[in-house]
Amino acid sequence: MTIISLFLIFTLSLSRKAFLASAGKDPPPRFELIHRHSPQLSEHEATAYSPPKNLSERVRLLIDGDIARQEMISQRLEDRRRRGRIRKASEISHHRTFNGTSNIVKIPLRSGADRGLGQYFVSFRVGSPPQKFVLIADTGSDLTWMHCNHKGENCPKDGLTPPNRMFQADASSTFKTIPCSSQTCKVDLQDTFSLSMCPTPNTPCAYDYSYFDGSKVRGFFANETVTAGSIDRPKKVRLKEVTVGCTDWANGNFHNADGVLGLGFGKNSFAATAAKLFDNKFSYCLVDHLSPSNFANFLNFGNTSKQHIQNMQHTQLILGELNPFYAVNVSGISIAGKMLNVPPEMWHIHGAGGVILDSGTTLTFLGEPAYAATVAALRAPLEKYKKLGHVLGPLRFCYNDPRFDMADVPQFVLHFADGAKFVPPKKSYVIDADVGVKCIGFASAGWPANTVIGNIMQQNHLWEFDLANHRLGYAPSTCDFHSQF
Repeated sequence: MTIISLFLIFTLSLSRKAFLASAGKDPPPRFELIHRHSPQLSEHEATAYSPPKNLSERVRLLIDGDIARQEMISQRLEDRRRRGRIRKASEISHHRTFNGTSNIVKIPLRSGADRGLGQYFVSFRVGSPPQKFVLIADTGSDLTWMHCNHKGENCPKDGLTPPNRMFQADASSTFKTIPCSSQTCKVDLQDTFSLSMCPTPNTPCAYDYSYFDGSKVRGFFANETVTAGSIDRPKKVRLKEVTVGCTDWANGNFHNADGVLGLGFGKNSFAATAAKLFDNKFSYCLVDHLSPSNFANFLNFGNTSKQHIQNMQHTQLILGELNPFYAVNVSGISIAGKMLNVPPEMWHIHGAGGVILDSGTTLTFLGEPAYAATVAALRAPLEKYKKLGHVLGPLRFCYNDPRFDMADVPQFVLHFADGAKFVPPKKSYVIDADVGVKCIGFASAGWPANTVIGNIMQQNHLWEFDLANHRLGYAPSTCDFHSQF
């Protein structure tokens, strides 16, 4: 079972009117994203994650998570394509059985790569008074969930979740179940797998969610207050009338995490719904994954600073095609100023290829034709350096030569179909895999396959998702909280 499937019960969906009433004139919330290997994560009693002992172990753990996540992504997107072919053949063009979510709030994210869930965690508070939990933030998830105890009737039946790890609904003065007879249940929550059973009008709206690996979660929906903190602002923002899903039964291993905050794109996602309140935009900034702990990642609602708008490039953001993922329209790759000979079908989302951005994947996975061409072009000027005697998982080309000079690494550029270019720093694609070991940081996704732009490639940049205008903005950034907004 993928971790992504284990953390999808606590769904957050807020109404514009309720949110505005609670937020008033307060600035949009801004939160820290905490990487899974951050010392901050091991300090939280609810998680079992701890910093790796050394760089080699860190890279190994990240690669293990990537492999599991790529299997999940491949399975999910192939399932979407298969359903799409079935719909086309039967001339059913509007029915969808799976939607994703997006998230636009700045929250402390800590990495949760194990079993494919993602790389970052967030600190979240639910109820009145607020109860604190640690959720995994994931751009590949469409729901957000937590264990929940309501009237002692629906304690998680896995026998492994202690009371302090559950949301205690009875202790919250703002918890209110959603009736199964309501339009909210029968219409609004339909895509979130609400059930049609309704023995009495006031019975809570139930859900039953199945995952690709056969895992299942069951529970009911309710409205609740969520308290969103901010990294550099002492005042908290209270989000009222948020729809939450309390788990009633779960079949799967939850790996000591409290839940998942979905950041993918979808109709009922917390991110997409909340984005409407803040100019239909959210953004995040990821620092170098090897940066000291005093450097922070963040997730933010609303517009970015004028400083970054001036330096920001934009390209088309493709929404609704590869849900819950965010896709972009790529035309090619150049190395040292020369375009690579890559079949154009590599980039076609309506075919066997396409490109998505995913903060939950560490490395960048290229479809095999693009991978082979990219690695060959990068290796050519590096042949003079001593190679590592073995491969490190999907990292096939590594060097352990003390003479290694990053100045010899040619520039990688990703070209978008509308003319925009993404020029990452060299350390984002020739990475430190161990002390004294450098590796070409691309992995093969096979073929046919989607190309996945991972979080190391995205680091040291601010990424703005403009959902209303289907536009992705990006600009170099130090991810300094105080200068961003």
